[in-house]
Amino acid sequence: MQISWLGHSCFKIEAKANGETVTLVVDPYDDGIGLKMPRIGTDILLVSHDHFDHANVSALRGEPFIIRGAGEYEVKKVVVYGVPTYHDDQQGGQRGPNTCFRIDAEDLSVVHLGDLGHALSQEQLELLEGADILLVPVGGTYTLNAKQAAEVVSQIEPRIVIPMHYKTPGLTIDLDPVEPFLKEMGVKKPTEEEKLKISKKDLLTEDTHVVLLQRT
Repeated sequence: MQISWLGHSCFKIEAKANGETVTLVVDPYDDGIGLKMPRIGTDILLVSHDHFDHANVSALRGEPFIIRGAGEYEVKKVVVYGVPTYHDDQQGGQRGPNTCFRIDAEDLSVVHLGDLGHALSQEQLELLEGADILLVPVGGTYTLNAKQAAEVVSQIEPRIVIPMHYKTPGLTIDLDPVEPFLKEMGVKKPTEEEKLKISKKDLLTEDTHVVLLQRT
C-alpha cells in the first residue's frame, strides 16, 4: 500500500486488490484554501462532509465511485466503512455531521477521521479501534486540537499516526501548526517521508509511530 498526502486532509491511497491497483482519494479541497488541488483520477472518492475544503468532487478526473456518509461498501475488493460522527463536540450543533472512514485493503486498515470534533463513543470505536494507520486532524479551531487528537489516538491505538489538517505554508485557513501535537505525543523527531509505502509485515511492533508526510 502507498499513501500520499495531497495537502490539508486530502490523501491518495493506492492498494493492490484482486490483482490490480485500486486508487482512493479522500477529502479533495477547493483551491480557495490557498493550496492547489492536483487534478488526478481515482477509482473511489471518499467525502467526510460537505465543506469546501473537503468536498471538491469536481477536482477529480473520471467517474469515481463516490462514498458519502455512513455504511459499508465494497468496491473492487476494497472494503470501506463509513462511521457517523460530528464536526464539533455539540452533536453537530455548530458545524454539522462528519463521517470517519475505515478502509480495509491488503490486510491493512486505514482510518481517516475527516473533521472529527470530539472523542469517540464506544459504538464508534467498535469499527475504528485497532486500525493500523490513523489519519488524524490536529490543527484545532474547526476540529480536534493537539491534546484532543492525542486522546483519540490513545482510543484507537494505531501502529502509525499521520497528522493532517494543520497549518502549512500557503494554507489560508487559521489552524495550529503540527508541533503542539508532536509535543502531546512525546515525539521530538518524527519520521518524515515523501510517501508512506507499507505492508502488514512492516507493522510487527506494538508501538505507535508518528509519520509526517510531505505534500505531493
